[in-house]
Amino acid sequence: MQFSPTNGDFTFVSSTDAEELSGTIDAPDIKLNMGGDQGKDAYATTFLRQRGYGWLLEVEEDEAEDTKPLLEELDIDLKDIYYKVRCVLMPMPSLGFNRQVVRDNPDFWGPLAVVLLFSMISIYGQFRVVSWIITIWIFGSLTVFLLARVLGGEVSYGQVLGVIGYSLLPLIVIAPVLLITGGFEVVATLIKLAGVFWAAYSAASLLVGDEFKTKKPLLIYPIFLLYIYFLSLYTGV
Repeated sequence: MQFSPTNGDFTFVSSTDAEELSGTIDAPDIKLNMGGDQGKDAYATTFLRQRGYGWLLEVEEDEAEDTKPLLEELDIDLKDIYYKVRCVLMPMPSLGFNRQVVRDNPDFWGPLAVVLLFSMISIYGQFRVVSWIITIWIFGSLTVFLLARVLGGEVSYGQVLGVIGYSLLPLIVIAPVLLITGGFEVVATLIKLAGVFWAAYSAASLLVGDEFKTKKPLLIYPIFLLYIYFLSLYTGV
């Protein structure tokens, strides 16, 4: 019994004719592709690109890591802070400092450092006032800012926060003097008044511009009271 072939390469015959058959079968030239994963990757790449998802295969080149100093990363300019400190401690126009930089180029870290330093000085026997000093700095500056805007001033909250913070420096300067003259009540009182006037003048001369005209006292007085309150937190009076 003989079956018709189903493939051109093979012929099925009956068992009775098997003994008469002889010959050889050439082995096909088969090459194994050991890089199957690459083929799959190429297929996946082609598939995604045809479907419009080629952007998934894009790889951004790693940019060179920035090696900026920490102070630059935090936007801390020590030279700028030092210059502003000198402008506040020496507010006389005759000294030639460009004091408007304290207002026109506000920063956060300098005033914060001054407020923290004043708080550290006030810790001596009065640890509870530290939080009050920071709170009064933030909300007192906000009050001065709102009042300045109502009166027609062109200042931002950041500018007011920076000027009020830096202007605490005179109170820090008189702190060690008060420790020495604490036994002389009259002298200590005069030093306190001088420190408050010094701080208030430094702040008011920067914040109270010509745009306020006749309304200047309305803004100078709250600033003066603010520094009196700062000093009271330090002295406990």
